[in-house]
Amino acid sequence: MRTVVAASPQSSQALMDAVRAALGARVQHLSLALGEVKVVVKAADYLESARILRDAPGCQFEQLMDLCGVDYSDYKQAAHDGPRYCVVSHLLSVALNQRIRLSVFAPEDDLPVVASVTEVWSSANWFEREAFDLFGIVFEGHNDLRRILTDYGFIGHPFRKDFPTTGHVEMRYDAEAKRVVYQPVSIEPREITPRIIREDNYGGLHG
Repeated sequence: MRTVVAASPQSSQALMDAVRAALGARVQHLSLALGEVKVVVKAADYLESARILRDAPGCQFEQLMDLCGVDYSDYKQAAHDGPRYCVVSHLLSVALNQRIRLSVFAPEDDLPVVASVTEVWSSANWFEREAFDLFGIVFEGHNDLRRILTDYGFIGHPFRKDFPTTGHVEMRYDAEAKRVVYQPVSIEPREITPRIIREDNYGGLHG
């Protein structure tokens, strides 16, 4: 029987040094938080940075495990002061037993666009379609950028922070037309605040 021994992961500092050496001036920000190395690159350098992280010695991130969109609109006046939309990728190196988080911000808020990394990692195909569907982030170079979770006629992008919880339209089957039709939402927006009633001296000692 052949025994396979996993490679020992580099220390976080060694990984950060390898990433900085590989990406050079492409690195906008490199940090370590909760034991995870995170690197941020500019949108113009995103695709080339992905190739480098896949191929460079000390990196070798041959697998894209996840890719998602982020809407920072609620954080602009607090923890985040920059572009609204971000794409975050989680990369894995099986050869070196290590992980990294790669982030890129779309330069324009009105039409967020970043490069597609499907040519680097084929698994990005559905992940990018999901981020396009839910956040409206356009991945330039993706050869089949269609909605993947919502209906093709869906209006808007439901994971954006300003998307109404009831949506913009609703659909129903019209028996006369014998087809599904769309119409404005008929649900009245309302806030549900639970009413809490407690007995006198609640939580206190009873004699």
